[in-house]
Amino acid sequence: MVNTPHVPERTCVGCRGKAPRAQLLRLALTDSGELTVDALAHLPGRGAWIHPDPACVELAERRRAFGRALRMRESPDVAPVRDWVELHGAERGRTHSPSPTGRRHTDSKGG
Repeated sequence: MVNTPHVPERTCVGCRGKAPRAQLLRLALTDSGELTVDALAHLPGRGAWIHPDPACVELAERRRAFGRALRMRESPDVAPVRDWVELHGAERGRTHSPSPTGRRHTDSKGG
């Protein structure tokens, strides 16, 4: 039996695709309740994960996923996330392509 190391996976709030934690960007709320990018994934509290891709940010904003993922009553201002992704998203590398509906296609066996 081959031992493979465990790789933590998270779900993108935009495209709803699963990816290794290292490929996603963590978002968290500051003490003042503003949405911020937690690039090192060390801020305390509930977080949301998203691909560093403008298409995923747009999908999440359209679906109002940030507020639900962070358990907020209203949707937060997404401008800081959008700005960060525009500046840094390309250097993190894009390894996925979100579907236009945000849904993954699976067969009857879940694959």
